[in-house]
Amino acid sequence: MNIKFVIGVSILLLATCSIYNPTPKDGGIEGQVSIGPMCPVVQVGQECPDQPYQASLAVNSPDGRMIVRFQADENGRFKIPLAAGQYILHPESPNAMPFATEQSFVVEDGQYTQIMVNYDSGIR
Repeated sequence: MNIKFVIGVSILLLATCSIYNPTPKDGGIEGQVSIGPMCPVVQVGQECPDQPYQASLAVNSPDGRMIVRFQADENGRFKIPLAAGQYILHPESPNAMPFATEQSFVVEDGQYTQIMVNYDSGIR
């Protein structure tokens, strides 16, 4: 058998194998993104609920590697499949405001972890 062919096939097989398997197994994160406050002055008897927010978010590994970047839908909802493990959700901000803090979370095999992301609008 041609040695170049055997080496080529071996390299191809090794390149398709991976020690780290990020393939989700029916689990991940799902949740809601909101922003508030939406009124500059809240008065008694006047409601001013937070609103859904179509934010860009990233999921990072604990050592800071980006796993996936995504955007919530127009209703602020998202559902992202992830392999079981520990992660950090990083809400992205176009400027200093609106702003939301990072959240650590764990994904278990076969389960979706619920996450609420609350952006501060900066309105006071």
